Amino acid sequence: MTTQTTTPLVELRDIRVAFGGVHAVDGVTVNLFPGEVVAVVGGNGAGKTTLIKTLSGAHKADSGKIFVNGELAHIETPRDAKEYNIETIYQTLALAENIDAPANMFLGRELRTNWGTLDDRAMENASRTVMGRLNPRFENFKVPVQSLSGGQRQSVAIARAVHFNAKILIMDEPTAALGPAETEQVNDLIQQLKAEGIGIFLISHDIHDVFDLADRISVMAQGKLVGTVNKDEVTKDEVLAMIIMGKMPGEATQDELEHFHD
Repeated sequence: MTTQTTTPLVELRDIRVAFGGVHAVDGVTVNLFPGEVVAVVGGNGAGKTTLIKTLSGAHKADSGKIFVNGELAHIETPRDAKEYNIETIYQTLALAENIDAPANMFLGRELRTNWGTLDDRAMENASRTVMGRLNPRFENFKVPVQSLSGGQRQSVAIARAVHFNAKILIMDEPTAALGPAETEQVNDLIQQLKAEGIGIFLISHDIHDVFDLADRISVMAQGKLVGTVNKDEVTKDEVLAMIIMGKMPGEATQDELEHFHD
């Protein structure tokens, strides 16, 4: 992980979002450095998804600021986010089931020949290049993505983001509904992205996922930031105490921590 003397890739500063008087996000500040995974966690209704949607351009913040590479960013739409090299991989992956991996990678941004026809060869070659970097075992370039495994589908979605120069990646529950082998495959992909200096915000409900993948963990509860901790300096029970009780490490008693195992 890059030392934090550098400028953050992205900082969400004092973000507030309200829905009909309810503060979904209430003055939250989090940041992300190159080659780092920051997990944003919390129970249902904690505000984590709403917070990250302000970065992806899916929802405009009522107040607060977003900085990308230390400069104020103006993000009001998903198109704006892409201009800042921010890409989102949703749990649903947003893949077109009936077409192959190269066609999915270039969906909406197709390459064309001088005659105006689709340049399938160029798109396949580009797909093979980026996939060779991310997941060398991937070989199913000519079949509809509906026939791919969950891990391979994640590979396609990630390759699409990386090919279009993502520097900041938002991943929503990337291993949900995957088996152990496929989860391992996605973990490998994330390690490769980190090695290339890409920063990842990981939204997850799975505490094991978080401990496998994250460098830091930002916990939200009822719209507020409970705190951000280094993964290597906390236990799973301490993070659960942050999520469930809103207590920072050291604030929960041993009895309270042991209740998580009853």
